[in-house]
Amino acid sequence: MYSSSLSLTSDKLYHAAELDQLPCKSTKDIPPIDEIVGQERAQKAVEFAMSIKDKGYNIYATGQNGLGKRTMILRYLNRHKPDDMQLFDWCYVANFEDIRQPKVLKLPVGVGKTFRQDIEKLLAKLVKALPLAFDNEVYFTRADKLKNQLSQKQQSALEDISKVAKEKKVSLTVTLQGDYEFIAMQNDEDMHTEETYDALSRKEQDYFQRTIDELEIGLRGMVRQLTEWEEAFSEKMKKLNDETALEVFRHLIKDLKKTYQQFPEIKQHLTDLQKDVVENVDQFLQEPTEQNEIASASLDSKLPRRYSINVLVSQAQDTFPIVVEETPNYHSLFGCVETATYKGTVFTDFSLIRSGSMHRANGGVLLMDAIKVLEQPYVWDGIKRALRARQLSLTSLEKEVTLTGAVSLDPEPIPLDVKIILFGDYRTYQLLQHYDPEFSELFRVTADFEDEMKRTADAEMHYARFISSIIHDNGMLHCDKKAIAKIIEHSSRMAGDQKKLSLHSAHIANLLRESNYVARSAKSSLIRASHVEQALDNQTMRVSRLQDSVMETFSNGTTLIKTEGSAVGVVNALSVLSTTDHMFGAPNRITATTAFGDGHILDIERNVDLGGSIHSKGVMILSAYLASILGRNAKIPLTTHITFEQSYGGVDGDSASMAEVCAIVSAYSKLPIRQDIAITGSMNQFGESQPIGGVNEKIEGFFDVCKIKGRQSTQGVIIPQSNVHNLMLRKDIVDAVNKGEFHIWAIEHVTQAIEIFTGIHAGELEDDFTYPVGSVFGITQAKLNALRK
Repeated sequence: MYSSSLSLTSDKLYHAAELDQLPCKSTKDIPPIDEIVGQERAQKAVEFAMSIKDKGYNIYATGQNGLGKRTMILRYLNRHKPDDMQLFDWCYVANFEDIRQPKVLKLPVGVGKTFRQDIEKLLAKLVKALPLAFDNEVYFTRADKLKNQLSQKQQSALEDISKVAKEKKVSLTVTLQGDYEFIAMQNDEDMHTEETYDALSRKEQDYFQRTIDELEIGLRGMVRQLTEWEEAFSEKMKKLNDETALEVFRHLIKDLKKTYQQFPEIKQHLTDLQKDVVENVDQFLQEPTEQNEIASASLDSKLPRRYSINVLVSQAQDTFPIVVEETPNYHSLFGCVETATYKGTVFTDFSLIRSGSMHRANGGVLLMDAIKVLEQPYVWDGIKRALRARQLSLTSLEKEVTLTGAVSLDPEPIPLDVKIILFGDYRTYQLLQHYDPEFSELFRVTADFEDEMKRTADAEMHYARFISSIIHDNGMLHCDKKAIAKIIEHSSRMAGDQKKLSLHSAHIANLLRESNYVARSAKSSLIRASHVEQALDNQTMRVSRLQDSVMETFSNGTTLIKTEGSAVGVVNALSVLSTTDHMFGAPNRITATTAFGDGHILDIERNVDLGGSIHSKGVMILSAYLASILGRNAKIPLTTHITFEQSYGGVDGDSASMAEVCAIVSAYSKLPIRQDIAITGSMNQFGESQPIGGVNEKIEGFFDVCKIKGRQSTQGVIIPQSNVHNLMLRKDIVDAVNKGEFHIWAIEHVTQAIEIFTGIHAGELEDDFTYPVGSVFGITQAKLNALRK
């Protein structure tokens, strides 16, 4: 008589999705969503960060794993490209003034590859044309003329000094080493030997000595003159070579300069290249030495590497760069300078510079997992350095780490304009905020992703479009209307609220994949509600080993419990057990025993260190409540022991507070409690019921145990009124309630639970601090008063 008004009807136990507004029969005709579903807060944060170009407005997307943060942001970015894209091709070329510091060419999109191809064609022509220009009669004639002029001057000078020497009886000869030497003559034909020279008189020897000294002074002057003539000849030959090479180069590069005349950087590079080719034309003419072979060695070309174009990044026209870096180590992010081995010699140059994700995302967006970034050494510091400086410097990590003095390249930095989006959980976000002061300066925008969204008719339509987008993106079979409704209902079940929808998109996507598999296996053309239900059953079956083991203990009698009759001081409470990927409910017996004492309630779980702090708090609260209703005038003359029977692990949480109160009141009053009813719910010091978690699993767990022990039409579960909106129960339970074969009572105060358990009015405190005779509290108070006497 006390329970009928509190019993819930079946329509309160499950919120079905009607989808009356759905204009079509399947997802085939539902347009995919082009925004982040149910994440208005996060979407506005992304929109804001993508719109502002100032330094430091990068994004940290925070939220639980499985919310589909990356997928939703990628979908948004792909469908909302910025209008003011400024993309460029980035190329490295040789710095002919300092080969260790390659230069950067910033070119319009698509120009980089074309320019590289044109340079390769130019070099191929030069390799053929330059040797031909230096191997023809015109060049030989001009070169021979210069050589003859030098030879005639040299010959005339030698003849002059030789004639003067001869007049003084001295001969000018050339040694085997090519040196000039004066030797005294016996006559016009014969030179003095050592013997004949020694036979000369002292006066004659002095004469020859003075004469040769004077001639050598003149010879040194002549040698200086010869050197000057040879230098002048070399300059003339160089000028001839430069003119010859320049003539060839100008002819070949004329069209190229005309093609790229609107690009100042290319024009300047072509000018520098022309100058360097002319100055180093010998590399096109000489037989290859080992050094030249190394300088010209290439992995894919026989052309000189010195003049090649290293296209580091080539962007596609009108394509916004969106790069997802799965393995953000230092080299994959910031690029590297590779080395090559040729004939045992290790070398490197600008053509071996390789790009990283930061280069490829320049002008766009780079997405990374925050934890993976922080796991890799030097990466986080490198990201901060690049964002602060707004440029990418290709510094050698090996050089920084090993502190060696190895020769390496120092390429010119590339200007950086990139938005970085980090994905991570809230704890990682807090750690970065707390320990890295630069984090909040560089990642000023937080995209906080919600776990759930409000369930309204419009939200269900929105969710249907979200389901459609997963179907379209993955090429699955389309869902019919009932299958869409089933998925929406399951989403509410995941959210644990009739008025909410879960935004764990990864779980919904997995459910759709498995439903698609079931439908295809059944040769169906659509995913139907039965396929979704089968997929859900398959998921549960895969992860419910522990649940089956626990339920087996009820069927074989290992776990003691009654689901019929009544008992004093025994209440069936409800708890939730969970594994990594599955949560289920199971009933527990809570027992209370009393002995004469000082009113203390002893929590056995706490005394043996099996009870958590929250559970202990709940026991203290119910102790305060019982003292306030039964110990107003005098101390309760009983010591009470309460415990979870057959509980051998830790117990925490306060969801058994009302159950414990009912057990203690039963122990005080000796009134038996119905065993066909289970209860869950916490309470405050005034006895008011408070919501708890896992209400669906708890009800289903007791229902399953009732089936094992034997179903009775009087069985049911008591829950807090504030948990009614959380109910999304299994269909068999809803049907049982509808038929009157199972009951769910929603209460607002613990006294209502006592009345349901005992069938007796709880009683209200009167002005004289007594309770009505015959009420539960009246009977309890009478027994306590008898003990006090």
